[in-house]
Amino acid sequence: MKGTDHGPQIVTRVLPIDVERIGTFVFKEPSRSFLEDWDIHLDEESRDAANLRQAVRELQTSNLPVAFPTETVYGLGADATRGDAVAGIYQAKQRPADNPLIVHISSLNQLRRLLTPTLGLPSNSTQDVGKELIPTIYYPLISRFWPGPLTILLPLPKPSLLAPAVTGILSSFGVRMPSSKLALALIHLADIPIAAPSANASTKPSPTTADHVLHDLSGRINLIVDGGPCTVGVESTVVDGLAHPPVILRPGGISIEMLRQCPGWENVTVAYEDTIETSTPRAPGMKYRHYSPKARVILVSGPLSVDLVTKYIGTGKAIGIAKTVTWRDDDLIAPGRAALKNPSSRDGLRSFTLRRTATSSSSKLSAMNGRPPSIQHTLHNQAGEQSDSIQVLSIDLGLKAASVAQNLFSALRELDLAEVDVIFVEAIDESEGHAVAAIMNRLRKAAELQIQV
Repeated sequence: MKGTDHGPQIVTRVLPIDVERIGTFVFKEPSRSFLEDWDIHLDEESRDAANLRQAVRELQTSNLPVAFPTETVYGLGADATRGDAVAGIYQAKQRPADNPLIVHISSLNQLRRLLTPTLGLPSNSTQDVGKELIPTIYYPLISRFWPGPLTILLPLPKPSLLAPAVTGILSSFGVRMPSSKLALALIHLADIPIAAPSANASTKPSPTTADHVLHDLSGRINLIVDGGPCTVGVESTVVDGLAHPPVILRPGGISIEMLRQCPGWENVTVAYEDTIETSTPRAPGMKYRHYSPKARVILVSGPLSVDLVTKYIGTGKAIGIAKTVTWRDDDLIAPGRAALKNPSSRDGLRSFTLRRTATSSSSKLSAMNGRPPSIQHTLHNQAGEQSDSIQVLSIDLGLKAASVAQNLFSALRELDLAEVDVIFVEAIDESEGHAVAAIMNRLRKAAELQIQV
């Protein structure tokens, strides 16, 4: 941290950590499951292990949160038991105070200690306490989906070790066990429950790389743990088994179809809206606008066309196009031929041809996100007048729901960095796969306008 005439300035550092080089995971059960007791023996000669120790010390002692990767998105973590540390999350993100946080744990024993605070058990205790405080409705989900992208709601114990700002006025709290080995190692070594929302500035697209975090939070936090790109790309599913029937509060990496295969969850229902809610949120992502870049986002169900582009932005604009299954660049290459076939329906609209131009910074950004470079186009009218052109930056999100989920937030950020004015996003058929509900939920919350063509 550097001193200035205007007060202390935070210098944000990025610590790369390769989880395969930190040491050896040791399991105390034949199942080799992270659910039960396990430990990690750090390699004393490893630079990655030294970086991990530094991140652990920051979590244990600092009131500034630490950004770290999970399998879903990068999280912004702080000691969930210290009020000043939790306040640091809200300050860094500029997050509304009534938006609850999810608690992250590294084992069931850690959760049991959190649920039985009056017993004062040491961190290495293997006593099977607190199990009865985990409602039995969750046993099938924990067995099948933990560690993984699933958050469950539990009754808040009285007294509670959690800082009040974690839950706000709620009588319950959300908790999950991430499957990222780096996240598990960080939480285990810190030996504290970690409150962690996504590590982005509030309302912006969730970060799936360390560079995304640095873009949003540089100067607001001390440390970013760089463990590479996230594999899932959308946040965890949040469920409430305390309701009858149980409900999904936020769609995510675990689908309703997967939940319904578990005993007691056959009749689970949806209790979230794809629009902004006004009541007190029961889970993160329910009340406020989320996942939104600076550019205006238009979600389109139907074909892409020059008619569509010019209708909603006119000319002389820079636009982004995020394609999934049916949209093609050819949709914008030669619309003049279509106009000649039916000129009356296009009276007053310009006819465009496509000229490819070299990619600039977008190629670097795409490579950074682990995807092929995006393609930049320039659309001109038939007279070739530059003043009537529309700059188009086109990005493929992928054909499968899993790849769309993984690439979505990166694509929105990339188009934002390219300074487009509007982003047209191709909607996905919600019957196409288990991850689609989560994708469409995020897109609807990001979009200013939804169009059915």
